[in-house]
Amino acid sequence: MIESVGNIFRVPELKKRIIFTAIALIVYRIGSHIPTPGIDAHALTSFFSQVSGTLLGFFDLFTGGALRRLSVLALGIMPYISASIILQLLAVVSPALEKLSKEGEQGRKKITQYTRYGTVLLSAIQAMGIAIGLESMRSPAGEVVVPVPGWSFRLMTTVTLTAGAIFLMWLGEQITERGIGNGISLLIFAGIIVLVPGSIVNTWRLLSTGELKALTFLAILVLMVLVVAGVIVMTLGQRPIPVQYAKRVVGRRIYGGQSTHIPLRVNTAGVMPVIFAASIIVFPATIAQFFKHPWMQAVAQALSPATPVYTVFYAVAIIFFTFFYTAIVFNPTDVADNMKKYGGFIPGIRPGARTADFIEKVLDRITLVGAIYLALISILPEYLITTMNVPFYFGGTSLLIVVGVALDTVQQVESHLLMRHYEGFLKKSRIKGRLG
Repeated sequence: MIESVGNIFRVPELKKRIIFTAIALIVYRIGSHIPTPGIDAHALTSFFSQVSGTLLGFFDLFTGGALRRLSVLALGIMPYISASIILQLLAVVSPALEKLSKEGEQGRKKITQYTRYGTVLLSAIQAMGIAIGLESMRSPAGEVVVPVPGWSFRLMTTVTLTAGAIFLMWLGEQITERGIGNGISLLIFAGIIVLVPGSIVNTWRLLSTGELKALTFLAILVLMVLVVAGVIVMTLGQRPIPVQYAKRVVGRRIYGGQSTHIPLRVNTAGVMPVIFAASIIVFPATIAQFFKHPWMQAVAQALSPATPVYTVFYAVAIIFFTFFYTAIVFNPTDVADNMKKYGGFIPGIRPGARTADFIEKVLDRITLVGAIYLALISILPEYLITTMNVPFYFGGTSLLIVVGVALDTVQQVESHLLMRHYEGFLKKSRIKGRLG
């Protein structure tokens, strides 16, 4: 293992990419501590102490605390992700976008351009909404978050936060192009793991004072290891469908005849269903922060983490969005048509509609397994936090992102090493590639 890590620095291109990625992530973390002007930092910190379990707390997790500090990067990478999701959804209902997505590299560049425009628009709208919302916020002690409200503050905050979101979008694209791994995912990854050192210090403090029992901590640690192992297994899990290509004679050459397979991922939708479900389920609690109506307070309390209503709605929402998002990113009919076009077929299944039906049937079965897995992984940590008094955030969403990004990044480093005839991290087995 030590020798494999040393091999990284023997490959000049890989070494350059890793250094660039590290510098970019450092710049991101520095930017997340530069405050937006016109804010009472103490009052804002006091306000965020009461938003745990709301949409604001959920978004703050992805920004690594930048939203809590309202730094220039407070919007994080979420506007870019939202714009990407909107474009994917529109490609399903818009024939023009669907045609554009199938035009190869030129179509991809055009969709990326539309995504950037959408990011700017969403960032401006969200930044203006945050600026207006900040003017009405008060800490539990009654301190105003914005001492001098007005349009000058709103415009300044909108321009500042929008520019920060655009910078992060550019930085993520630079990491993808010149660094190692997916830049957007790595920025979210960095925002989540930056909270780990504080959690370790807090855990040690609780162990030292006796507030956290050693046996309880050991049980939590063992359970965490098992959960992480389960996430890795399910993230890499695939259901291969065998495909046979018929021989074709073109001139004097014979093409085809080989056997291959379609690797259907158990978790095709990735972490997106959890993000969708969490955003919806915490929305009432977020609204209740601004409107102190008894009915809203009752709904917010019923949907607080680890309550029966919260658990049921959260699980149902995750399962629904898993099937919904899988249907968007994977089309069995297109796969069957492409197979038929190039002379491929599944043994025992007729090409065309029968093949599409077979693939869809298999996909539905493994998607159900993946949906239940996502629901369990997302709900279990919430119960750890509330019932076992876990002194750190062990959320399912953050866990899925951290494990997934780590596996993808290690896989890319492994590929660079093997291309240059260096031994990878795993000598006897290789990390299987994940379909994007």
